[in-house]
Amino acid sequence: MLLVVRVVPRASKAGIAVEADGSVKVRLQSPPVDGAANAELVQLLAAAFGVPRRAVTIARGAHARTKHVQLEGIDEQRGAAVLATLKTA
Repeated sequence: MLLVVRVVPRASKAGIAVEADGSVKVRLQSPPVDGAANAELVQLLAAAFGVPRRAVTIARGAHARTKHVQLEGIDEQRGAAVLATLKTA
């Protein structure tokens, strides 16, 4: 599954939220320095979708706020179900 997320680094609290327009926003406590925010993003998404960290890859946008993340072992239906359980921002 390919997931497009908007990342907010240096947030006061980490979390994943689905916006009213359906986009996914991920708040990270780590700063975007030396890959710390990307590492936190991978860990947070792996925990939310119930897959190992190695199954989460940043396919595009490693240095941008909008990232395309590939989730291995997750089909579109299961991904939509997980996103539906997340808090709406």
